[in-house]
Amino acid sequence: MKQSFRSIIFATLFLSAISALSHAGTLPVPFFPGEKLAFRVKWSFIPAGEVLLEILPMETLNGIESYHFTMTARTYAYIDPFYMVRDRIDAYTDAALTHTILYVKEQYGKSKRKVTVQFDWEKNEAQYAEIEEKREPLHVPPGSFDPLSIFYFFRLFDLEKSREIEVSVTDGKRWALGKATVLKKEKIEVASGLYDTYLVEPDLKQIGGVFKKKRDAKLQIWVSADRWRIPVRIRSQVAVGSFVAELVSFERGEAINKD
Repeated sequence: MKQSFRSIIFATLFLSAISALSHAGTLPVPFFPGEKLAFRVKWSFIPAGEVLLEILPMETLNGIESYHFTMTARTYAYIDPFYMVRDRIDAYTDAALTHTILYVKEQYGKSKRKVTVQFDWEKNEAQYAEIEEKREPLHVPPGSFDPLSIFYFFRLFDLEKSREIEVSVTDGKRWALGKATVLKKEKIEVASGLYDTYLVEPDLKQIGGVFKKKRDAKLQIWVSADRWRIPVRIRSQVAVGSFVAELVSFERGEAINKD
């Protein structure tokens, strides 16, 4: 199970973002500060942990009004002796959702580390740094997002028609473009309720880790077919077995008053 829980969560955010298949134009923003999405993650049939996605209050970062997205992930106590995960990611984008401003990832499980990625959009560069490592700036395409905030950019699009689009995603070490396909529309039931969804299958060619180790690796995401466009179920088939993450609760945020 080593690294698999963390890899699935990280890749889920990355791939759900690049799977944005849409008709022309974006829809009204379907999320606001105060939104919370809670998921339960199972490894095969064993409950392994939980993930919480939140939108915190708007902030001003480098003089720019910004969204503040967070993700926290943790394994359950009986899983911790095998592989403890206590992760937090903070991502900041401009209010127009056109690019990432700052990305911070912290791990407090069996391994402890803090990663910071600063973006310089005058130079189109991402600067990756850890306590003991600072890499050369990575050139990234204009309008690139980090693996967390790209998930929210993805939600701006409708999945009714299966037209492919490309999105640039970077973690500061590398960047990639990805594609995916909407397979069908179907009704599914999870702990939080009954949903009409679109089943989306991303392309895994550019993703490594546990996905790279299995020739027929697959990731499937069921996205709600409503104005909120949230992932309801995420299922993977990888070298270490199968993972399923399901939505257990959803709290809507409050619209931003721009008056």
